[in-house]
Amino acid sequence: MVTSQGTASVSFPFPSVWGIHASIAGRTIILGTLSINSITDNRVMGTINFRGTPIPINGFWNEGTKQISFDSPYATFSGNLTMIDDNQIRIRHFILQGRFLMKPPSLQAGESGSWIATTDLPLNQFPASGSAYTEQLPPVGAFLTSTTLHQNLMGS
Repeated sequence: MVTSQGTASVSFPFPSVWGIHASIAGRTIILGTLSINSITDNRVMGTINFRGTPIPINGFWNEGTKQISFDSPYATFSGNLTMIDDNQIRIRHFILQGRFLMKPPSLQAGESGSWIATTDLPLNQFPASGSAYTEQLPPVGAFLTSTTLHQNLMGS
């Protein structure tokens, strides 16, 4: 996909909505949606929605390392992208996963944990740039976030 300014190719679709799951010490703290609205000149803009109100995020994307980092008013997130092709059902799974750190004014400021976000598209809708993996099972969290994503999309 080419950014609006045509300056760089990006490995995942935008605009896109992702199911997101975050946990601290293995305990789920929240489920929601992550919207990536744009990526222009490696700058990520979007929203994260855990409690019904979209909260703005701003961050950076590194195409070479497939790494993303973004901030919300309550936490800082960083992670990596993996793509997995499921040829049997003709779906490409996009998986972002990494770590986050809660920050003030959150009541959990200073605590850190892990997060995973997923979205998927039919294989023919988004060409792979050599970084898709086949015959690999997605991590368990991908199924939970996929269910969350599809429930939110169907309910809206």
